Amino acid sequence: MTYGTIGIIGAMAEELELLFRSAEMGEETRKAGMTFRRGTLHGQPILAVKSGVGKVNAAVCTQALVDLGADCVLFTGVAGAIDPELRIGDIVVSTACIQHDMDVTALGFGPGVIPYQEVSVFPADAELVELAAEAGQSAAKGKAIRGIVLSGDQFIASRDKVQQLRDSFGGACAEMEGAAVAQVCHLNEVPYVVIRSMSDQADGSAHMNFEEFTMLAANQSFQVIDAMIRRLSRG
Repeated sequence: MTYGTIGIIGAMAEELELLFRSAEMGEETRKAGMTFRRGTLHGQPILAVKSGVGKVNAAVCTQALVDLGADCVLFTGVAGAIDPELRIGDIVVSTACIQHDMDVTALGFGPGVIPYQEVSVFPADAELVELAAEAGQSAAKGKAIRGIVLSGDQFIASRDKVQQLRDSFGGACAEMEGAAVAQVCHLNEVPYVVIRSMSDQADGSAHMNFEEFTMLAANQSFQVIDAMIRRLSRG
């Protein structure tokens, strides 16, 4: 598996800080109010950007990244655990992404279904999933699992909401960007994977855990990205 340029997106500065420290960064391009930075990591060309929080930011960012030449997209960052077996610092590698807040059930569509579209569940690229899972098991502290990533423009901080998401979608974690990235990649036929480290358990204490553990979780995500690119650079 080889890629010319690997696109890397993080929603927040913390999620890209370690990458920018470790890579050799060069040319910058401004597009759609975002700064896209070219560089190399372990000799592999990368194109990295902070998207900002939420699905609209993530979608605009992903399309711009593809337009600028990314051959695949890795989304890195933090999330709230939905799977009760996950703990802070554990890694989820997306098998697929779903918009949990897409709700047109009043018109007879199922939860998460995008009306009048063929695809509402966006599978991640199988080879990237395998690579990310292997990297997660070797590079991250804690465990790395494969699972469905749920995305919505909401910060989940309620046990009842966690249970609802688990019951409705069987998701492993909840965040605010991954499904938008996945949908844009699907439309452009560009392979993607989302790698999320748990910063909280998406319950009543989520707001406290998030502030305390964001940097720890972001470091975990970076370790996986770093290990992936190290392997990809070997061809």
